[in-house]
Amino acid sequence: MIRNRIERDILKEEDGAIVALDFSGIGVIDYSCADEIVAKLVSRLTGGEYGNRYIVLTGLNENQKENIEVALERKDLAVMAEMRDGEKILLGSLNNYLKDTLDLILKRGRITAKELSEAKSIEANTSGTRLLNFHKKRLVKRKEEVKDSGKVWVYVYL
Repeated sequence: MIRNRIERDILKEEDGAIVALDFSGIGVIDYSCADEIVAKLVSRLTGGEYGNRYIVLTGLNENQKENIEVALERKDLAVMAEMRDGEKILLGSLNNYLKDTLDLILKRGRITAKELSEAKSIEANTSGTRLLNFHKKRLVKRKEEVKDSGKVWVYVYL
């Protein structure tokens, strides 16, 4: 029931919205709850069921973080989160080279494929693919900007 209500609320949000699920007023979340609610929401989000929307978990305590992380890792999923102390983290499963790239995005706040390519000394098509993968996983927001050289995709931390 809770997940269904959350899903209805997500779908009411405008296209491109970042939906914060606030856990600060919630006590213990066990693994089965984390799996049934959070992991299913993230799975459906990355499957495109919520359109061009994003989810960020906020106000997490250590217990909630641990159980949600296990539920996400077991399904090879990931979501951005913010702990109660304000620390921004990734929960779930992501390979090391993508974690390294995400750290750069977090540090800068936004990045283009060209900037990533230059910062990490990788091929342009590799940087573009990495950023597109982040967007497909709904870990960064993608927006189009017009620059002198034409239109450019900019990837922004949630």
